[in-house]
Amino acid sequence: MAAYLQWRRFVFFDKELVKEPIGNDGTAPAAAPASGPAASKFLCLPPGITVCDSGRGSLVFGDMEGQIWFLPRSLQLTGFQAYKLRVTHLYQLKQHNILASVGEDEEGINPLVKIWNLEKRDGGNPLCTRIFPAIPGTEPTVVSCLTVHENLNFMAIGFTDGSVTLNKGDITRDRHSKTQILHKGNYPVTGLAFRQAGKTTHLFVVTTENVQSYIVSGKDYPRVELDTHGCGLRCSALSDPSQDLQFIVAGDECVYLYQPDERGPCFAFEGHKLIAHWFRGYLVIVSRDRKVSPKSEFTSRDSQSSDKQILNIYDLCNKFIAYSAVFEDVVDVLAEWGSLYVLTRDGRVHALQEKDTQTKLEMLFKKNLFEMAINLAKSQHLDSDGLAQIFMQYGDHLYSKGNHDGAVQQYIRTIGKLEPSYVIRKFLDAQRIHNLTAYLQTLHRQSLANADHTTLLLNCYTKLKDSSKLEEFIKTKSESEVHFDVETAIKVLRQAGYYSHALYLAENHAHHEWYLKIQLEDIKNYQEALRYIGKLPFEQAESNMKRYGKILMHHIPEQTTQLLKGLCTDYQPSLEGRGDREAPGCRANSEEFIPIFANNPRELKAFLEHMSEVQPDSPQGIYDTLLELRLQNWAHEKDPQVKEKLHAEAISLLKSGRFCDVFDKALVLCQMHDFQDGVLYLYEQGKLFQQIMHYHMQHEQYRQVVAVCERHGEQEPSLWEQALSYFARKEEDCKEYVAAVLKHIENKNLMPPLLVVQTLAHNSTATLSVIRDYLVQKLQKQSQQIAQDELRVRRYREETTRIRQEIQELKASPKIFQKTKCSICNSALELPSVHFLCGHSFHQHCFESYSESDADCPTCLPENRKVMDMIRAQEQKRDLHDQFQHQLKCSNDSFSVIADYFGRGVFNKLTLLTDPPAARLTASLEAGLQRDLLMHSRRGT
Repeated sequence: MAAYLQWRRFVFFDKELVKEPIGNDGTAPAAAPASGPAASKFLCLPPGITVCDSGRGSLVFGDMEGQIWFLPRSLQLTGFQAYKLRVTHLYQLKQHNILASVGEDEEGINPLVKIWNLEKRDGGNPLCTRIFPAIPGTEPTVVSCLTVHENLNFMAIGFTDGSVTLNKGDITRDRHSKTQILHKGNYPVTGLAFRQAGKTTHLFVVTTENVQSYIVSGKDYPRVELDTHGCGLRCSALSDPSQDLQFIVAGDECVYLYQPDERGPCFAFEGHKLIAHWFRGYLVIVSRDRKVSPKSEFTSRDSQSSDKQILNIYDLCNKFIAYSAVFEDVVDVLAEWGSLYVLTRDGRVHALQEKDTQTKLEMLFKKNLFEMAINLAKSQHLDSDGLAQIFMQYGDHLYSKGNHDGAVQQYIRTIGKLEPSYVIRKFLDAQRIHNLTAYLQTLHRQSLANADHTTLLLNCYTKLKDSSKLEEFIKTKSESEVHFDVETAIKVLRQAGYYSHALYLAENHAHHEWYLKIQLEDIKNYQEALRYIGKLPFEQAESNMKRYGKILMHHIPEQTTQLLKGLCTDYQPSLEGRGDREAPGCRANSEEFIPIFANNPRELKAFLEHMSEVQPDSPQGIYDTLLELRLQNWAHEKDPQVKEKLHAEAISLLKSGRFCDVFDKALVLCQMHDFQDGVLYLYEQGKLFQQIMHYHMQHEQYRQVVAVCERHGEQEPSLWEQALSYFARKEEDCKEYVAAVLKHIENKNLMPPLLVVQTLAHNSTATLSVIRDYLVQKLQKQSQQIAQDELRVRRYREETTRIRQEIQELKASPKIFQKTKCSICNSALELPSVHFLCGHSFHQHCFESYSESDADCPTCLPENRKVMDMIRAQEQKRDLHDQFQHQLKCSNDSFSVIADYFGRGVFNKLTLLTDPPAARLTASLEAGLQRDLLMHSRRGT
């Protein structure tokens, strides 16, 4: 009772009398104007109403005259005669348009059960599908209560003698239904209710003295005694799923809730209970203050007609009274169309319309009942936005009252809906830093924090110097548990000087750049930074060495060089690394790390030599840098022995064959460091014999000049001419070298004698004796050549004379053909035959088979064709020359004409004539004679 007195009372329902409809427009039952043309009378039900129920869009009534009345939403009351005497019980199914009724057609105790199908008609009335007596035996008793299962397979009837009958099967048909006595007792049955849980069907049975349940879906119908307290008629109900379909028994002292196998909670509500009803999560109880035994319900109902009755609507979840009102002579309470309807003895119908959720919440806000408002919103399934608004108002209320701890707890419940800055601004005061910290922690746990929130939370931790909370915040077990921006946290911790915490975050969340920044720039722990890089995967280790290699090389050169060697050959992360081992063969481009050694030549030399030995296919830049480094060391070295060793190393590197593609670069390096042996080697490799010659000439190395000519004179004969010119300009005594050069010039016929004489004329020390032997031999050779040419000319003249005579004979004298064999088949010549002036004869059939034309000798044709092609080629060249000269004279841009002929390949040198002038002349004469002979021969044929 004390608990009940603490429940607050509210007016969450609007009460009004239902009025008769204005017209037949089907308007909903509602209050009409009290006066005026639109005023209407209050709705009044027929007298003698004995029983009520609702469902399927109508209120259903039964009266003492045996009629059943239907009141739909249009308030157009209709009815039909169901029994001859009276109607005592009604049950309207909610999922089917089936109505079960109990009444009397004759005097005496003989109640009949009728099942009505309201969708079908029989003479204008609902179709009665089944009629059977309610009493299963012969003993007369009065029906006290009735209930039907929504699946139409169970119907239970309770009697005043304490018995309960169960109809199992299709209740709308006699043939498919079986009736049996389920329960016998000594106390009147006051309430029945079916409860479906999965495939199990329970039947609650309550009497005036006890409560029990049966399992009716199986066999044997096991029974469970739930309590030894009962209730009066109409004082039991079944709750909805919000209360787990519990069976409610409203006793005078308490209201009990039952599960099929046990008793649940109870509530101490005052007053003698008359009616119990469940409506949309509310328990509706009609009671009166005057104590009357429930058994009197069966004896004298008229004695209660003048009592004031109280209707209370309880919210059992939220522990408050949603509505309370006083009525006179309540007949029943019905629920339909989303409202409650209270029927009183005077035939009036009172509508109780529940206020909307927002109105109810506003009423609670005005009384600062925020906790109750929250509970109400949850029970009304208000969306998360609406709940967040309530939490915010509750938080604002607590904040205004100075309860900052309570306020922040409410604000925490708004996370995800309310803008965090609204809350943060309220707690920025240093004295509220604990509250702000709590809010930000929750914001991060829900993964709704941004970088600014992380910064603010970490600053709160650092201001509070709460290292334990800070460690708890950052040291999560897995990546999925991180509720903050890691990079922002690292920045804040680094700025605040919490380097160890920042390092922990950076290492555990693979922010390698931040880890190395803190180690190198803040802590100056270079060894640890290098160790950390050594356990990173290849790509990250490579990028970080490029970024921080110079710093590490400056402080720990040996260890850094060692790591770079491994990184550029066959890198594997150290065993303590977290990642998987890289596949063999991962290596960086060693050339990209050379700038790291800018101020460490010793380590650079070791690195380059290691790469050239271990990895011969290293990039060219490695060998270029190594060559430059060795040349520098050689140039600056003072110790002769060491210098010789460096000299050998440099030459060995040049001879390694790695500078073929970068010949010029290697040559420039050797010239810059005055490394002459390297320069000469590169000249020779590049076939720059002129440069080798000039080098020896500049250093007046006569013997080497001649040696170069001897080695490379075959490839470049002009070397001998340059050597002769060089020695000719020297004033020293160079007879020995001049003689050697002249001997080679003579043997190879490289220079005309006159040019040799002119060249040596510049040397004042060169006397005639130096070139005497050369001139004598040269003159002798020329004399021999002249004699040979004269002999060849004489022979050509004789031949020409002979040919001319033959031509003349052919023109003036007859030609006698004395050939006896065919020139093609070598068979005896027979007529018909073909003869040519050239002396060849053929069978006519052989000539026709092998000749290409009738005018040409098949035997002489190939040679004649060659001669004719040569003649035509000479004529074309002469014509092309004339055309070129003409275009050159007429054109305004002579260079364009020459460029065009060059592009067409006109000036390409196709034939090299190496014969001396005399030989060329002889050849020309021979060609001319052959042409004349060929032309005369063709005329003869």
